[in-house]
Amino acid sequence: MVEEVEKTESKKAAKKEAKKAEKAAKKAEHKAADGPSAAPARDEADVSEGRYGTLPLIRSDPSAPKRAFTAAKDLSKALTGQQVWIRGRLHTSRAKGKQCFIVLRQREFSVQVLVNVSEAVSKAMVKFASNISKESIIDVQAKVAQVPSSVAGCSQSEVELVASEVWVVSAAFPQLPLQIEDASRPEKPGDEDSLNIRVNQDTRLDNRVLDLRTSTNQAVFRLEAGVCKLFRDTLASRGFVEIHTPKIIPAASEGGANVFTVSYFKGSAYLAQSPQLYKQMAIAADFEKVFTVGAVFRAEDSNTHRHLTEFTGLDLEMAFQYHYHEVMLTIGDLFTEIFKGLRDQYSREISLVGQQYPAEAFTFLEPPLVLQFPEARTMLKEAGVEVGAEDDLSTPVEKLLGRLVKAKFHTDFYILDKYPLAVRPFYTMPDPQDPKTSNSYDMFMRGEEILSGAQRIHDPQFLTERAKHHGIDIPKIAAYIDAFKYGCPPHAGGGIGLERVVMLYLGLDNVRKTSMFPRDPKRVTP
Repeated sequence: MVEEVEKTESKKAAKKEAKKAEKAAKKAEHKAADGPSAAPARDEADVSEGRYGTLPLIRSDPSAPKRAFTAAKDLSKALTGQQVWIRGRLHTSRAKGKQCFIVLRQREFSVQVLVNVSEAVSKAMVKFASNISKESIIDVQAKVAQVPSSVAGCSQSEVELVASEVWVVSAAFPQLPLQIEDASRPEKPGDEDSLNIRVNQDTRLDNRVLDLRTSTNQAVFRLEAGVCKLFRDTLASRGFVEIHTPKIIPAASEGGANVFTVSYFKGSAYLAQSPQLYKQMAIAADFEKVFTVGAVFRAEDSNTHRHLTEFTGLDLEMAFQYHYHEVMLTIGDLFTEIFKGLRDQYSREISLVGQQYPAEAFTFLEPPLVLQFPEARTMLKEAGVEVGAEDDLSTPVEKLLGRLVKAKFHTDFYILDKYPLAVRPFYTMPDPQDPKTSNSYDMFMRGEEILSGAQRIHDPQFLTERAKHHGIDIPKIAAYIDAFKYGCPPHAGGGIGLERVVMLYLGLDNVRKTSMFPRDPKRVTP
């Protein structure tokens, strides 16, 4: 019995050895047939040597090569067959056999790059390209080639680049706190239950440098720069002078306690809530028409979708002849010019933002609609909402009024005139016909206030009375009151919140989307 078991095991072992020998012989046979070219890749000469790798740290070396770079936005079929150098971020990469497809991004523009094994491109170069981390900055030399069908997901969809050199200029860490593709996904009502991946607001703001790289954010802040440019150009063409006002002031510029106190040598000072006082002093100094663009600070513990503790103010002030409506209508026309300029000059940016955050196109009338406060109260009353004759409008009531105005007058922008005096700052001129009403106005976009303005009191005695009525410490604003002691023309103006204007024009849901590095009661970084 033992002998039979031993014989069986011996036969199995012999068969196993025979199979091993057969496999070895076949392997040797194939190797001989293939010849020297079948040697491992590491023994091959790298035909791409010197055409890829990581560049040394760029430190403004005068001996560095002088290359003419082409911008992604300029790549088109007209350049077909030409060799170009391009620098951009590696947005995505996908290796497929002997090829690597890269999407290269420059701001809101993108192009596909093909790294393909060829006479000049080795497998090692393809492997190197496929291992470059996302968001790294790379230089690529490539030939522009037409594609048989449109390249999905790239702004330059009619061409691709066939790479001959790939160099890493600045490598990104491989682990990103958010993916640009995720931060760029369209957000549509009703998508909450889908598999759509969204990046929440805190993650975006905690990693703002990455978040700002999305095409949407690139468009938002270019359009925001456009608002500033149109504001400046329109006013300059009408004889306004740009001025720069202090941000450290001796007293609250708009009264109240919503100011940031700062240590100022042996005393205290405040961050300006508004350039208001200094705009008026410029008018008293015979500048007649002035504007300023600068930071405004509000110590309001408001954690809402439209409040920030620091924002960019677009402020203007203007002397008038007989009626403050001369100024009010000038501001209304200013907004019309801004809206027309955005529509005509920034349509691409508006479209890009709309792809991620769909919204109805902004509508406006020319000239703008002007409503009196009592008219607004009547409209609200007819809708079932009572507002007192001396009360301000709450945010929900403002939004309701905006919907009523849109339905009746077909405009997203309007002016509301003749606010109750009780809800305006101390320097607001009372209405001479009604002591409970003021010569003041607010302006609205999509039902939210974006400008507050008024005729200012330019008589020093009257101004002192109103300041005392509001409980303001007169010695602290003595320089302001003194500015009117030597004669000052009647004047009016207003202050605009830049971030809020852009938010509402684009139909966005939060002002933090239009503040590059937002500040609110819970955020002071990055």
